[in-house]
Amino acid sequence: MKATWSGMLQFALVALPIRLYAATEEHPVRLREIHIADGSRVEHRRFCRAENREIPYDQVGRGFELADGRMVPLTEEDLARLPLPTKRSVDVLGFVPFEDIDPISYGRPYYAGPGPGADRPYALLVEALARTGYVAVCKVALRSRERLALLRPRHGVLILQTLLWQDELREPGDLAPSTPVSDRELELAEVLIRELIGIDVGEVHDEYAHALERLVDAKITGGQLVEPAEPAVAIDLMAALEESVRAAKRTHGRSSAGPRSSS
Repeated sequence: MKATWSGMLQFALVALPIRLYAATEEHPVRLREIHIADGSRVEHRRFCRAENREIPYDQVGRGFELADGRMVPLTEEDLARLPLPTKRSVDVLGFVPFEDIDPISYGRPYYAGPGPGADRPYALLVEALARTGYVAVCKVALRSRERLALLRPRHGVLILQTLLWQDELREPGDLAPSTPVSDRELELAEVLIRELIGIDVGEVHDEYAHALERLVDAKITGGQLVEPAEPAVAIDLMAALEESVRAAKRTHGRSSAGPRSSS
């Protein structure tokens, strides 16, 4: 793998070189933008408002917009001189239990591999985090901006997971329903959850690309598609829960009649 960032990992008086590598890769199905009237491709062009003309890519730069609308041009050399300590280091701020980090904050994951000569302190940090169950909360500058992140062990290596800043998280407002639920409804819901415990995520696949292929084929050949039925809304919640529990037991081959202990 090709490293996307290299620098120093620093916590207390310990410092070791690390390199970051992309830990995931997405495989999106890309749809093209077209002109509806004739089906031709739509192009996006770079247009200069002041000169009222299209400009080539090598004339496009970046700038910071002031409150009065003026632009301050910033070159790559300017950004390289950004006075940010985390530009070349991952600064550990402290350690917290893994469960203290709300998954809603998770951003992009990277493998953090050891740099030259860092194998021993790197292995020590991986093992210490694995034994204690703690993760390191840190700051790092990636992709021209500073990010909060956590370091955690996984399969003998460190994962650097970027986190959203607190002011980037939105509150749910009044989305939570105020309708009370009965003890029997809650009991059946717990039974259903226990009956459905266990899933091999590696066996679950994205069906979108296959469905899109079938749609395109039908458009070309004039064939018909059978659309999946929409899920029915449960009118009688108790009846739906009871039938769901019976179906789950048939599917999973279980015969328990009531809630199980979580121990």
